[in-house]
Amino acid sequence: MIIDKLSLNEKKLVNTIKAKKDNIIFYENDPCNSVFIIKKGEIHIASITFEGNEIVYNTLKEGDMFGNNLLFSKDNRYRGNVIAKTDSELIKINKENLIYILQHNEQFLTEFLVINSEFTKSLNSKIKILSFTSAKERMLYYLFINNGQIEFKSVSSLSNSLFLSREATSRLISQMVANKEIKRVGNKILKEG
Repeated sequence: MIIDKLSLNEKKLVNTIKAKKDNIIFYENDPCNSVFIIKKGEIHIASITFEGNEIVYNTLKEGDMFGNNLLFSKDNRYRGNVIAKTDSELIKINKENLIYILQHNEQFLTEFLVINSEFTKSLNSKIKILSFTSAKERMLYYLFINNGQIEFKSVSSLSNSLFLSREATSRLISQMVANKEIKRVGNKILKEG
């Protein structure tokens, strides 16, 4: 975990924040002035549509970071609500202290850059999934980037990854299984052939 790269003196520059389950840590459009590393728990970045539905943009777990892609932006406002989905513990590093740590700790800097690079790669995959017009193309691409095998908690979580409704995802799985394009084993989908 990136916080393990901090020296004892650098650990004095960070704060620990606790959030109870379902607490909104930040609201959409709040300014981002710090980077947060998830020490324990699960965080969702989500928005509410005009029709009242929640859209989850990102699910973050232990070791993940948020705020890093906004902190140095000219428009540093959160694009969704930051919600604790479980009791969570976060490490907060404000901008000034982060700059100091990045300048003086090469291991932390390297890990920070890796995290940012992986986020960019993930974002590019999401954009590419959205560029496919058919649900089947989205599923096939998602299988491709996951080496022909997808593990998922629920059809709802898979539908979030494919940017489809739960109903459309369920129908798609049934059709592709019937056409022998995929095989479903519990909460795992495998590409056939």
